Amino acid sequence: MKSFEKVAIIVRRDTPKAQQSAKELCEWLKRQSIEVFCEEHGQLDAHKLSTPQDFDALDLVVVLGGDGTYLQAVRMLEGRPTPIVGINLGSLGFLTDNRLEEMQTTLKATLNGQMDSRPRAVLNIQLNNTDTFLALNDMVIERGARTHLINIAISCDGQLVTQTKADGVIVASPTGSTAYNLAAGGPILHPEVKAIVVTPICPHSLTTRPLIFPDHSELSFQIIGDDRTAQLTIDGQKTLELNSHHKLIVKRNAKDHHIIRHPTHNFFNLLREKLKFGERD
Repeated sequence: MKSFEKVAIIVRRDTPKAQQSAKELCEWLKRQSIEVFCEEHGQLDAHKLSTPQDFDALDLVVVLGGDGTYLQAVRMLEGRPTPIVGINLGSLGFLTDNRLEEMQTTLKATLNGQMDSRPRAVLNIQLNNTDTFLALNDMVIERGARTHLINIAISCDGQLVTQTKADGVIVASPTGSTAYNLAAGGPILHPEVKAIVVTPICPHSLTTRPLIFPDHSELSFQIIGDDRTAQLTIDGQKTLELNSHHKLIVKRNAKDHHIIRHPTHNFFNLLREKLKFGERD
């Protein structure tokens, strides 16, 4: 990994412990002769991230919070290849799995090039060939507060796969397979698997099951019925209301996201620790 001269700190705002830890980290980084950036003036004794050039110049982002804060940082980078190291202050921490008490040790190892930068696939989502969104975890189409189920036509490389009648569908990357996808009964994918998983949410038919597609495929999704609408959510953030005139195209983005991990990091250990995977009552 390259040297780190400009580092941004993204902190969970509603947690005093996170705010205090961010201040301590900011001072520590400055003692290492590193230029520190943050989201807004007054948050830390650091430069404010205010222009695209500021984000372009970053060598590293440090997240203090949970996975939601990590996804916020990913959105802020807007597809830039800047690696992120997560310090866990949340309740689960699949993306932010480094412990707070080991914060300085983790950052010291990162700055000294003793950590791994591991690529993670990102979903590229295009709406009606105009607006484009990126998702590290997932894209969700769901009926929201409406009482009726929605029909969604799913196609792969231009060929109709099925029309799913359900509360919605989750389209997840391998990274996102342990999030909403897992809660809805979808499979766990290893982060290095080259695949996209589509999982129905409470489908009307018992024959409707999760589907795994190769990530070189182009998937499309469209609401069926002029009187039906749905909500589009990307990485936990609601974006807009969909109707039958909207068509979503999903494929793997050309550029990966990079997450900083300890060389000994083991995905299966993470499953056992965070999800109690394989344990019996």
